[in-house]
Amino acid sequence: PDLKIPKHPVLALEKVHYVGEPIAVVVAEDRYLARDAVDLIEVEYEPLEAVVDPERAIAEGAPLVHEEFGTNVAFVWQLSGGDIERAFREADVVVSQRMVNQRLIPVAMEPRGVVAEYLPGEGQLTVWTSTQIPHLLRTQLAAMLGLAENRVRVIAPEVGGGFGSKLNVYAEEALVGYLAMRLGRPVKWIETRRENFLSTIHGRGQIAEVEAAVKRDGTVLGLRYKIIQDVGAYHQLLTPAIPTLTGLMATGPYKIPNLHVQVIGAFTNKMATDAYRGAGRPEATYLLERMMDRIAGELGLDPVEVRMRNFPQPEEFPFPTASGLAYDSGNYPQALRRALELVGYEKLRQEQQQLRQQGRYLGIGISTYVEICALGPSPALPAGGWESATVRVEPTGKVTVLTGASPHGQGQETSFAQIVADELGVELEDIRVIHGDTAIVQYGIGTFGSRATAVGGTALYGALQKVKEKATRLAAHLLGEENVANVAFEDGRFFLKDNPERRMTFQEVALAAYLAKNLPPGMEPGLEATSFFEPSNFTFPFGAHIAVVEVDPETGDVQFRRYVAVDDCGRVLNPMLVDGQVHGGIVQALGQALLEEAVYDENGQLVTG
Repeated sequence: PDLKIPKHPVLALEKVHYVGEPIAVVVAEDRYLARDAVDLIEVEYEPLEAVVDPERAIAEGAPLVHEEFGTNVAFVWQLSGGDIERAFREADVVVSQRMVNQRLIPVAMEPRGVVAEYLPGEGQLTVWTSTQIPHLLRTQLAAMLGLAENRVRVIAPEVGGGFGSKLNVYAEEALVGYLAMRLGRPVKWIETRRENFLSTIHGRGQIAEVEAAVKRDGTVLGLRYKIIQDVGAYHQLLTPAIPTLTGLMATGPYKIPNLHVQVIGAFTNKMATDAYRGAGRPEATYLLERMMDRIAGELGLDPVEVRMRNFPQPEEFPFPTASGLAYDSGNYPQALRRALELVGYEKLRQEQQQLRQQGRYLGIGISTYVEICALGPSPALPAGGWESATVRVEPTGKVTVLTGASPHGQGQETSFAQIVADELGVELEDIRVIHGDTAIVQYGIGTFGSRATAVGGTALYGALQKVKEKATRLAAHLLGEENVANVAFEDGRFFLKDNPERRMTFQEVALAAYLAKNLPPGMEPGLEATSFFEPSNFTFPFGAHIAVVEVDPETGDVQFRRYVAVDDCGRVLNPMLVDGQVHGGIVQALGQALLEEAVYDENGQLVTG
């Protein structure tokens, strides 16, 4: 409520709100001439006091980022469940902690890049861009540039990573499109790494005060959160939504009946924050798991015991949380037990005590989690929580898949082809997966929020069922069988259940689908289907991770001894792709824990990079 949305011009007008905000554009034959020309531009600045600390930003008398609002409070969002006041009255102990999820920079391997071409004779604008959301971007560009949507084509080629940073509509995309129209020539802009640090969205940026109402045996009765979200200077696509995900996941994998969350968004003179790998959920996991360790320390209990005491049991699922979610399934105790078994927990604790006597510091870090994935039901995503897929079988039996998902390293081309191969019995090399071209692919929502396979893959499965249903009816006709239920499909062949020797290959049926003389009355030619899928609920994968480190008390150097991850993500379509996602997530988490932060000085200058 009371969300304040500042106007966000493509180029800054009278005021620059953060270092990195575009203020002018130069077009030249090559980038070197363009850079030389930039040096000829003189800008007169009147220095303004910057506000970079979100806590200071919302304090009385702070410099205003947007004067028209009279405050730097961008929004206030609250969530309650149960009776939080009663929980704290009945608590034996109250444990509190102030924690920071520092501001981070996604740093995808490929920076952003845009190429635009305008054909005035056709009135057609084509934009090649490194984006996670080609269709949503097309809709926005058409509105910004005053074009009909069917006159704008967005192509997202093979994108070199995103981690949420390309889940946005950026000024440069609209600007390059406009310049191509204005000049009647193709225009290209490729982001430098420094520009990437300055002008591509940042992530995290939360300061939290957390209180836990606890019984002496470690049972957590309730949690109270106050979170200040560093918004930056402007809202991007999902900026206000990210900390609400933190609030929704505030009880994590635990049976905590009482909850209150307050999130305050703070405008600052910095680049906007938005979705970055996990997008609000890792923030919640860090806050909650740190509190579990603090509770264990306060009560003299083992961190494992505290976690086990607060887990819901498998028979309690579907499990309603205090934040209003409905966890579909889970066995959280088993995940933690398996991780403890793999790491050899009891022996590690003994080794820890022995090394401590020698002056060596061995740390054993435990984290359990549940994540909200498969975004998701449309009430949670105003732009739409569905995804689309089209399956087109050619006369040769080769298959083309058009998916509204837009992968950028997740490997959906492989996993989607596997789904097709499993369902239709065709070879992987006979399957082509096309994505990211709005002139070819039906409207789709895009790839973010751990949704592409769960939602897009299910849409694909639905389209495949339609194709199989039509192909089965056609096969029955071709085999002279009136009872379609007597036709089975297995290993790429249709056959009669009561006479398996009467059979046809999938390729033979595909060819017949394009020959009108073969079709039964009322059946249209071709073998193609489109399906849209919207989940009725999120999915909630879960797991337990354990890190074993040794810390040098004199230098602070951290050496990793072991890392164990147990994750339940549901049915695994491709183990190698799943392993890659887990490995990547672990490494980025280590970066946040030990090495990374986007640091601004008091004048709003980005020091990092």
